[in-house]
Amino acid sequence: MSSSPPASQTAAPATVVCLASYYKGVDFIRECKRQGCRVLLVTSKSLEDAAWPRESIDESFYMPDVDKTWNINDVLLGLSHVAKTENIDRIVPLDDFDVETAAILREHLRVPGMGQTTARYFRDKLAMRTRALSAGLPVPAFIHVLNHRKLNDFMERVPPPWVLKPRSMAGAIGIKKIHSSGEFWDAVNKLGDQQSFYLLEHFVPGDIYHIDTITYEKELLFSMASKYGRPPMEVSHTGDVFNTRTLAPGSAEEKDLRALNQQVLRAFGMVRGVSHSEFIKGHDGKLYFLETSARVGGAHISDLVEAATGINLWAEWAKVEIAGGKAPYAVAPLRNDYAGLLISLARQEWPDTSAYTDPEIVWRMNDKPHHVGLIVRSSDPKRVEQLISEYVRRFHQDFFASAPPKDKPSG
Repeated sequence: MSSSPPASQTAAPATVVCLASYYKGVDFIRECKRQGCRVLLVTSKSLEDAAWPRESIDESFYMPDVDKTWNINDVLLGLSHVAKTENIDRIVPLDDFDVETAAILREHLRVPGMGQTTARYFRDKLAMRTRALSAGLPVPAFIHVLNHRKLNDFMERVPPPWVLKPRSMAGAIGIKKIHSSGEFWDAVNKLGDQQSFYLLEHFVPGDIYHIDTITYEKELLFSMASKYGRPPMEVSHTGDVFNTRTLAPGSAEEKDLRALNQQVLRAFGMVRGVSHSEFIKGHDGKLYFLETSARVGGAHISDLVEAATGINLWAEWAKVEIAGGKAPYAVAPLRNDYAGLLISLARQEWPDTSAYTDPEIVWRMNDKPHHVGLIVRSSDPKRVEQLISEYVRRFHQDFFASAPPKDKPSG
């Protein structure tokens, strides 16, 4: 672990360690500094030159990485060394892949926050489903890829198609749709000794929803439900324009989703923080829990939330962590609009969206090559729906490109 010179020597009332194996959480870091904290960034060596908000970082530490993956023992020893001279008050994972690392470090250094057992419920898809099932929550039929006899019994009992999922990847990464037992065994045999890191799940066709929340001392203070245009797995595997839009607050659909999500967070032991959860409404009309996480949603969903409500989830998360159950915390939406987001791979290195001139556009992606994206906002949900539908069509004509599904994250 190598160190950069401190950006500031000013003392602060709390010291927050931000773990970021990927480039994430700039607004979280800035809010911590705005709140008067001492901010320590632990990130990948390969991201040393990334556009971190260095004016808000007191000291940076760079972990040797292989594709953003760290040796956990190196992190543990490195941060223990830092703790010889730093009084660490909080350890916060800014990316999904840092959640378990943060839990290990908290338990080793006895820093308050989510421990390893609870963290598994927010990272390990098998742990999620097992916990949800034991709490009486609706989940698609599933099985651990472990005992071969039980797997054959499962495939005889549960009709295909199925979905083979890595337990600890993010989003749709590494997921494969399976149509027969022969196809399953071909895929599993290729995994070799990694088989036990997967689960097999019944594929339930339907619409996918996500809910983004803020919890403080087990009280759900903010919750916003949205609906994907197409399931993210389909977008990843068949190629399309990713899009999502917010649901009408108070609608029957929105109420059902929020109620189920609240049951999930309660069953999983969320005390304080943010979460991004996904659910499916099957063609049978039933809602099923798919997965959750203890972090801000990716794919610029935090920008969607901010466009609709004025709430910056990264900044609010920082406030929650700093309050830490010792101080009051409240969140109040600045507005109650509707918003829609769309993102696509692009043929052009730097796509030009200047031809998109509708006044409802409040955000444009301009910081990632070969990607294009827009967010629209309106007080009229029909206008958001109209614009998203129109822009998906235009994106296909103007920009759209596709790539094979990823087996590992990028960035």
